[in-house]
This record gives sequence, C-alpha cells and structure tokens, in this order.
Amino acid sequence: MSIKKEKRYWKKNLKYLVILLTIWFLVSFVFGILLVDELNTIRFGGFKLGFWFAQQGSIYVFVILIFVYIRLMNKLDKEFGYNN
Repeated sequence: MSIKKEKRYWKKNLKYLVILLTIWFLVSFVFGILLVDELNTIRFGGFKLGFWFAQQGSIYVFVILIFVYIRLMNKLDKEFGYNN
C-alpha cells in the first residue's frame, strides 16, 4: 500500500475517533456531570434524565459507539483493501 493511501486511511480513522470520542465525552461528562441539574427536570423511564445519563446512559452510549466504530472500520478496511 502506498504511503499516500496509508495517510488517507489513518486520517479518516482519526476523524472517526475524534467524532466518536466527542460524542462519548458529551454524553458521559457534559450530560452526566455538568448539565445534570438541568437534565433532572426531564423524566426518562421514571428516572430523572441527568441521573439516567450519569448511571446508565453513558454506558449504553459507549457500547453503541463501540459497535458503530466496528462498522465504520470494517467499511474503511474494505474501502482501502484491508479486508480479508
């Protein structure tokens, strides 16, 4: 694989990582800690939304982001010829 192609692959991989980690940061830190009081005015499944994000929501979102990353990387691998 050429150096140019490898750089494009890595750049796209880093783009995916930044986007997914930003989402994770927003859900776990911003929603679960910084905005907890504002979100607690909303109910979700019988629980205050801020509490839900802090206790369960961030974990669910993290697991979903893992599967999204797997899907994106499989697609990227096929695009750049790394699939087996």
